[in-house]
Amino acid sequence: MARTVIRVHVLDSTNVMVGTPTVPKWKDQENGVRAVDFETGAPLCTLTLFVMEGERAEAIKVTVPQTGLPNGLHPGRLVRPVDLFASPWARIFNDQLQEGVAYRCSALELVDGHVQQDMAAPESAAA
Repeated sequence: MARTVIRVHVLDSTNVMVGTPTVPKWKDQENGVRAVDFETGAPLCTLTLFVMEGERAEAIKVTVPQTGLPNGLHPGRLVRPVDLFASPWARIFNDQLQEGVAYRCSALELVDGHVQQDMAAPESAAA
């Protein structure tokens, strides 16, 4: 079956914040087998990122090779995902359809600064 992979473009005005610490991704946790990047063999990790644009925010779980995680990464830190891709998936388990989107990037870059806010005045703040 063909796998669909969609490049995700993150705008310069988009804020991306780390929501959780990284955790190892497991291929077989019972036997202690880590999931690894097919191309490099680097162990994979997952974390939650908050993607904020204007007044909207989404939490996404992202897989990143351990080699793509910078020093100083912690919850609340602004980052920029490098080569972010989305892969829609679906499966039937116990006669129930399960579906979602898996996100993956090659690295995270630390971003200096604060969350950018839309400086437009709220409509209710008429002078």
